[in-house]
Amino acid sequence: MSEPVYQQELFGDDDLPAGTGSTAGDGTGDGDVPCGFRPPLAARMRPRSLDEVRGHKQILGAGKLLPRLIAADTFGSILFYGPPGCGKTTLAEVIAGATRCTVRRVNAVMSNTAELRDILALARARPERRTVLLVDEIHRFNKAQQDLLLPDVEAGNVRLIGCTTHNPGFYINPPLLSRSHLFRLEPLDEDAVVAALREALEDVPRGLGATGVTAGDDLLRSLARMSEGDLRRALNALETIVSGHPLKTPLSADDIAAFARDRRLRYDGGEDEHYDTASAFIKSVRGSDPDAAMYWLAVMLDGGEDPRFIARRLVILASEDIGLADSRAITVAVAAQQACDFLGMPECSLTLAHCTLFLALCPKSNSATLALAAARAALADALRQPVPMHLRDAHTKLNRSLGQGDGYLYSHEFPEGISGQNYLTTPLTLYVPKAAGAEAAFAERLARWNALRQDLARAKN
Repeated sequence: MSEPVYQQELFGDDDLPAGTGSTAGDGTGDGDVPCGFRPPLAARMRPRSLDEVRGHKQILGAGKLLPRLIAADTFGSILFYGPPGCGKTTLAEVIAGATRCTVRRVNAVMSNTAELRDILALARARPERRTVLLVDEIHRFNKAQQDLLLPDVEAGNVRLIGCTTHNPGFYINPPLLSRSHLFRLEPLDEDAVVAALREALEDVPRGLGATGVTAGDDLLRSLARMSEGDLRRALNALETIVSGHPLKTPLSADDIAAFARDRRLRYDGGEDEHYDTASAFIKSVRGSDPDAAMYWLAVMLDGGEDPRFIARRLVILASEDIGLADSRAITVAVAAQQACDFLGMPECSLTLAHCTLFLALCPKSNSATLALAAARAALADALRQPVPMHLRDAHTKLNRSLGQGDGYLYSHEFPEGISGQNYLTTPLTLYVPKAAGAEAAFAERLARWNALRQDLARAKN
């Protein structure tokens, strides 16, 4: 039985793209390209025109503004913001390629202030040629470097196309952000990723078509699902799988499963994914949906989130959203927080699951949150009320001689502890109980006490 033939044996010098073939001697060609070098599949399959860009119908669909501006070459400065692999740099390159201007490309990771100054000076010296400055990873520029762009962006000496995976509201200077049109790109949907994988598998000059390896749509869809909308990740995975697969044979479910075992969940701790997922988690617990709450908890834990962060959020939620409806919530949440410090991962994940389910299934009340907000609003709207004389401290002889504490009625000497005294100079109603869980009983009790106070006030008058 003959040995299978693999992809790395397939490409001779005649099969490789121009400039990437092997050379004799020191192993480099005219452009110092290493022997046998071939760009990654994601780079080779990068769209060359706007028509080849997949997905993003919300900004590229028929009748949308951006395609019209690109076609007329009248776009201004643009910022593309979105997760890795959604096509930000690709779209920027397509726009740059379609323009009739001079295009300067920099990556903020490798660029510096001196390079920026040179590019901007050249753009000012040649206004008739018009300059498009494409900056990848623009969030890597510090404040001074971003400020350096401002005068020329505002004057129109350069048209900026910036790409970033980080929230522009946090990483892009407000003056630069206000001078640019921001487009948010979402992860690609499964159909778009599957179509791109199919094209890459069948394309001969740029893709993997020469290998003869085939795959059904169900396998490509599984690969697309694992990529979570990251097309670069999907193409890299396909190339890795095919490179170790015999030529001219179909891929199997086992090939995809073997790759899936090494899959890591996409989760950018400390960035948008962190905040968005935490927000979904808290809102699911608040909305009493234990299934959604457990799902987002698993996303955070498997994504490497600090369990102490999750525990802190649960402690906050216990008072903010459950409060008096079930006062056990704060006890369970604080116990979970202590368990996270005591146990660490992975054991504390079970405690977090326990706490999450308990809080999700608790009755909800934000009356404590609203009462505190109302009290602060009362402080903001009027002068602070003085402490009534009968409530002031009377522990010293001097204080008693000033009349402090005079007339105070000791609550325990009255039925149900209600003396009828006022504890504010000007009475306020700040706490409004909810009819949820244990707080329903509190509402009944408070109503009875208020009725007692009114009876005592009428009897006094």
